Amino acid sequence: MRLVLYQPDIPQNTGTILRLAACFDVSVDLIGPAGFDVSDRAFRRAGMDYLASVQLHRHISWAAFHRGLATRADTRLVLLTTQADMRHTDFAFAPSDMLLLGRESSGVPDDIHAVADARVRIPIAPNARSLNVAVAAGIVVAEALRQTEGWPDEHTPQAQDGGDGT
Repeated sequence: MRLVLYQPDIPQNTGTILRLAACFDVSVDLIGPAGFDVSDRAFRRAGMDYLASVQLHRHISWAAFHRGLATRADTRLVLLTTQADMRHTDFAFAPSDMLLLGRESSGVPDDIHAVADARVRIPIAPNARSLNVAVAAGIVVAEALRQTEGWPDEHTPQAQDGGDGT
């Protein structure tokens, strides 16, 4: 499972998504250009100490990302969009899916909509415009991991008392 960020323009949302990816052991593809500095140095300066725990793949452009996608025969590009007919809970996710999130300000262009293998939406109230992109990422990746049983291995914290209650 991978999260794909298309030209993100709000650094705080990207930071939240990277933290989500670190916690759920999900890779991230970041497609540029972004609306802010996406260097490791800038991320560390912003306090993203979990960046070392994220498999982050940077792509200079949509074209560069899309060329690499052509070599992955078993991968589907699943676009999260308010314009989709299918709810994310009705979609059958696969472990090799790439979940594409658009720009906070404008989503993705029509030509990218056209190449997506699937489009899903999160049901929201009729008077609401959309969810925050990081919130949407969390909702959909959690459902995808639930369906595919792709949760990271859990660990049991070591007992501080030696395990016998003392």
